[in-house]
Amino acid sequence: MPIYNFSAGPGVLPEPVLREVQAEFLSYKHGVSIVEMSHRSDTFATIVEQLETRLRRLMQIPDDYAVLFLQGGATLQFSMVPMNLRESGRFAYLDSGTWSKKAINDAKHFGDVIVVGSSASSNYDTIPEWPEHIQDVDYLHVTLNNTIEGTRYTTLPDTNVPLVADISSNILAEAIDVQRYGLLYAGAQKNIGPAGLTIVIIRRDLVTERDLPSYLAYSKHVDTLLNTPSTFSLYVAERVLAWVETEGGVDEMERRNEKKSKLLYDALDTSPVFHALVSGKDRSLTNIPFTSGNDATDEAFRQFAEMRGLIELGGHRSVGGLRASLYNAMPLEGVTRLIDVMHEFEQEGQDVSYKNV
Repeated sequence: MPIYNFSAGPGVLPEPVLREVQAEFLSYKHGVSIVEMSHRSDTFATIVEQLETRLRRLMQIPDDYAVLFLQGGATLQFSMVPMNLRESGRFAYLDSGTWSKKAINDAKHFGDVIVVGSSASSNYDTIPEWPEHIQDVDYLHVTLNNTIEGTRYTTLPDTNVPLVADISSNILAEAIDVQRYGLLYAGAQKNIGPAGLTIVIIRRDLVTERDLPSYLAYSKHVDTLLNTPSTFSLYVAERVLAWVETEGGVDEMERRNEKKSKLLYDALDTSPVFHALVSGKDRSLTNIPFTSGNDATDEAFRQFAEMRGLIELGGHRSVGGLRASLYNAMPLEGVTRLIDVMHEFEQEGQDVSYKNV
């Protein structure tokens, strides 16, 4: 029985990449494992160069943007962004869910945060309205895709201040116009590779020397590896990006993700038991929270699905319910299997006994 992993992160990786990593793990190129290879060696330097080249090609990143390979996850960027972009000490944020709230709270340690839009009143089942006028701030921060709440931005009006975006859960899953942004950042563990790697794409004119501890200054990471990176994560990420290119690039990933998410949303919209938590144009392509409206029934379905090879369907601990994450490496067959299992559960009735699953 095939296993389909719907985890929101660390997320599913392409099976061909996992097999390639397995085959090369004990001996990469020169008889040593990738995890024991010096990050200063010529062999590893080639991996990093290829990773950056592939990322630039896939996302059409111009030369006037630097690409940084860091650690600390997107969470560390909640602090590094205001530390490094601080001029007036006033920062604008759009509050669209759990991760934007965390970013807001961390930014408050470094200046005054102005929340210019929030969807908290609707329990974050929509995205905030874009502010009409933004001025006298160092940047505007937005979370493009909300992994927990299942919402995303599809259009972004122009703004006269640098735009900063958390793209952790939609990087490479849909086209992103890099030149619209001053800075983009993403934890890699959803669409790119294992946990441990964080990618920052920053316009070079925003990189200035700062009186900061060395690791926390973007200027110390431009065009170099400051310290020992997460070498295994970088290696796997390069292989994943090679797979994305072979499969047709970001445009093809977006086409597939649109198809997968539409199938699941259509099934939820016609289900007698389940419903999606988000409706309309704000629906995420990659993270789909849903529920039966009853905690016991949700748990019964989670166990029912797990027994049939569908794992990690539980909702985030802060909201409960159920959630299916459909990242690039999730095949269409995984989604159709989930829909079939939903129908099977519906036919057996909502009060499925755990003994019968």
